[in-house]
Amino acid sequence: MRLAHGFDKAFVGTTISAFGRKQVALYDYDKCILILMEKNKWSEEDAIEYFDFNVIGAWVGETTPIFINQHTIENIEDYRENNDD
Repeated sequence: MRLAHGFDKAFVGTTISAFGRKQVALYDYDKCILILMEKNKWSEEDAIEYFDFNVIGAWVGETTPIFINQHTIENIEDYRENNDD
C-alpha cells in the first residue's frame, strides 16, 4: 500500500481498490489542502492547484491513494437537486 507523504493527519483509513482488490490508503481531501496551506503558507487556491496536479494527478499504480470529499447525505441530495441534467 502506498501512502501520501506528508499527509498523515489527513489519513482516514483504507479501502479496497477496484484494481486487483488491493488495500488502498484513503485521505480526506480538505484536510490535505489545509496541510499544504499551513505548511507552505499558501492560499487555498494555490494549495488546490498544487494538490490536484501533483498529488491527485500522480498515478503510481494500483495502490495509488484515494482522496475523498466528506459530505452529509443532505449536502449530496441538495447538490443532486440543483445539478441534475
